[in-house]
Amino acid sequence: MQKLDDLDDRLILAAQQARDGAYAPYSGYKVGAALLCENGDIISGCNVENRSYGATLCAERIAIARAVCLGHISFDKLAVVTDGDPPATPCGICLQVLAEFCKDLPILLANVQGRVLRTRLKNLLPAPFDFK
Repeated sequence: MQKLDDLDDRLILAAQQARDGAYAPYSGYKVGAALLCENGDIISGCNVENRSYGATLCAERIAIARAVCLGHISFDKLAVVTDGDPPATPCGICLQVLAEFCKDLPILLANVQGRVLRTRLKNLLPAPFDFK
């Protein structure tokens, strides 16, 4: 496991705490996400499943929506916590939503066993949809 700094630890902890509140009665796969906003605020979200799977909301998109509702549109880092090994990456929809606000973003992928992987949005979504 990589050495993390205090800010990364706080970001992962916020994602883990959000994960604890996830509503995942169908898959049993809980996900928590936490965004570090440009001003230092940490905004978290958890996945919320629905029996109509297409209506399920991912933790990352909930965190982004919460942040935008609070007036944040610039982000410095994202942490995602799952119980998978290796830690899971955000889905394609979440990556595209992140790309709406960030051209690139450091991402911490962590699991509840303590494994942490570092990557970047550009690595996970090298060619986001952009019509500009």
